Amino acid sequence: MGPLNISVKGEYALLAVLDLSTQRAGEPVKIASIAKRQKIPQKFLELILAGLKQGGFVESRRGAEGGYLLARAADSIRVGEVLRFVERGRGQRGSPRARTEDPFAGMWADVEKQVNRILDDRSFADLARSWAEKQSRWVPNWDI
Repeated sequence: MGPLNISVKGEYALLAVLDLSTQRAGEPVKIASIAKRQKIPQKFLELILAGLKQGGFVESRRGAEGGYLLARAADSIRVGEVLRFVERGRGQRGSPRARTEDPFAGMWADVEKQVNRILDDRSFADLARSWAEKQSRWVPNWDI
């Protein structure tokens, strides 16, 4: 579909920020831990986290107790801003056939505005909360 074309890199970046959002604030998380939990190749995750660090979304700590952590509170980081940062330059805005006489151009622009509104309305704290609630509902009950 036109406006919502997320790369694997974008998807992994969202998962990495979400993972860090679920950890205790101020405690660095090892790349290997994130990679394992989110099933992301570690070398690819290293590049993604380096980019997210440049974007001011995460920070890193060196040393034995080092790792990555959010640079800001999870409730102040919006899904849309991370996605736009990671996907910038990919040219996902409009198809090669997009032109002013395209009968669908106005509709796709409206769809993109609505998608961005939804993405900008969601913080990673919101996502972490709703995901935790969903997971707790699906815990099997082993009582017999």
